[in-house]
Formats: sequence, structure tokens, C-alpha cells
Amino acid sequence: MTYLTSTPTAGPVRETRGSGMYLLNEALARSRQREAEQAAREHALARRFVAGRRWSMLARFAARRAERARAAAG
Repeated sequence: MTYLTSTPTAGPVRETRGSGMYLLNEALARSRQREAEQAAREHALARRFVAGRRWSMLARFAARRAERARAAAG
């Protein structure tokens, strides 16, 4: 790609930038974005799994405590 820019002292300056480098950078950015999204999905799944296990342990604890309270009352 060719760009015409202007500098205060020299007038118009022609700059040439390769579009191949832009495409490579865009591909790398998309790849990193996909990897970040996949990591976020995996992290969310792990958090849900751990939360489920924690609630299950809490439910077992509450059931045991309720059973002891019923036995002590009766």
C-alpha cells in the first residue's frame, strides 16, 4: 500500500508499507483472540465444576447437621 503524507518542511512524502505484514499481524491477533476465548470458556467450565462440588459438600454437611439436630431433639 502506498500512502501520501505531508511533513511541514519537505512537502509530500511517499511511504510504502507491505500489506503482507498487516495480514500476518491480523491473523496472529485473531489467533490470540480465539485462544483467549477458549481459555475463558475452559476457566468458566472449571469454576462451574468446582462450584457444583462445593455445593454438594455443603448439602452433605447440612444433611448431617440436620440429622444430628433431629436425633438430639427426639
